[in-house]
Amino acid sequence: MGPHTEGWKRREQVTMATRGHSSCSSMSNHTKERVTMAKVTLENFYSNLISQHEEREMRQQKLERVMDEEGLPDEEKCMRRSQHARKETEFLRLKRTRLGLEDFESLKVIGRGAFGEVRLVQKKDTGHVYAMKILRKADMLEKEQVGHIRAERDILVQADSLWVVKMFYSFQDKMNLYLLMEFLPGGDMMTLLMKKDTLSEEETQFYVAETVLAIDSIHQMGFIHRDIKPDNVLLDSKGHVKLSDFGLCTGLKKAHRTEFYRNLNHSVSNDFTSQYMNSKRKAETWKRNRRQLAFSTVGTPDYIAPEVFMQTGYNKLCDWWSLGVIMYEMLIGYPPFCSETPQETYKKVMNWKETLVFPPEVPISERAKELILRFCCEGDHRIGATGVEEIKRNPFFEGVDYDHIRERPAAIPVEIKSIDDTSNFDEFPESDILSPTAAAAPTKSPAAAAAAEADYKNKDWVFINYTYKRFEGLTARGAIPSYMKGSKR
Repeated sequence: MGPHTEGWKRREQVTMATRGHSSCSSMSNHTKERVTMAKVTLENFYSNLISQHEEREMRQQKLERVMDEEGLPDEEKCMRRSQHARKETEFLRLKRTRLGLEDFESLKVIGRGAFGEVRLVQKKDTGHVYAMKILRKADMLEKEQVGHIRAERDILVQADSLWVVKMFYSFQDKMNLYLLMEFLPGGDMMTLLMKKDTLSEEETQFYVAETVLAIDSIHQMGFIHRDIKPDNVLLDSKGHVKLSDFGLCTGLKKAHRTEFYRNLNHSVSNDFTSQYMNSKRKAETWKRNRRQLAFSTVGTPDYIAPEVFMQTGYNKLCDWWSLGVIMYEMLIGYPPFCSETPQETYKKVMNWKETLVFPPEVPISERAKELILRFCCEGDHRIGATGVEEIKRNPFFEGVDYDHIRERPAAIPVEIKSIDDTSNFDEFPESDILSPTAAAAPTKSPAAAAAAEADYKNKDWVFINYTYKRFEGLTARGAIPSYMKGSKR
């Protein structure tokens, strides 16, 4: 305990020094930033020591609890404890090992966004395949997204659920941040909906029911997703749902920040002309524009609850509104507020009492309509306000076995030919995001680019403590599951 006590004393001294210096107007901004950097570095160092000790204790307690529940004999318990101790030792060794790009082989680009991309990669020493999310530091600093990126990383560290995409590693280099996630070969709900005109009510029941459980798991952890949309509903190798994109979801794209829409209510209205298209033309227009919206900096406000755009605040019920919009899209073929421009869509969302209508030429059951309208209504009356059981008991979900839904076959099976099968993803050309010069904008002069790089280097300390390695599954090699075996595509 001696080193810890001494460490906290040093931390307190730095904290007091920081407080004292902050009031000194003669101190330069550079010096203030260096003092803050030292404070954050020390705080993180000692905080990590304590958290690592606590996590180790929790893992030991969990092991003892599981062994007691299984009623193992003493000999078996001794063997389990010995195996656990060896794994802890290997984990400590791996924690001290610096991960970098050289430890992974890039196989293919499987996603692209405004400030980065997602690649399928393979870890060279184990052969394990991951989805690597790459984010440019310069963009994060320029667009003030550091808080959102940190939030996603922290949430994924805390989340340990079948309903949430699992993160195994995070690390950084001079140019980029890297998140190593489990690769879900089923693709996402957006791609599935674009392949099909509409889903049947039975298929819709399955996906909405699983998404209800997924959203509830996030709420139980104390988080509001705020960006539930088909792009963020991923499908695993058996076709079951997992949620992705936490924290950064409200910030990575302009369309997901309230400020982007602040003046949209003053924009010139096109009189909602697309509202009068028939459902077939509307679906065609939506699918034509959908992919472009997904990968642009503009995005789409189609799935965002109206209260999120208002200054009066919102709560976890905004996620249920978004699910109602997705359910409508599954059954009708396009979301209820889709328009030619984000401005029109925004105005339709805010005017939902008049614009949320069901086209007569696409018949759906009254139970489905009733549930959609219970999701997409005023927050005070929205289904889920009294808890998730209110949603699960809705007549639309009659016959759903929530306790075993993930063990049953998915409504639409996913075919996986190999461990790196990307047939359920879009095709993307290669990029230069991993090259040393990628961070410098091509429009900048060499001098301006060098100055910008120096500025980013000075601010790089804000990404401190970004590195993470997950204990569970970290050292497990194991055989490739039978459903993933086969020749590579």
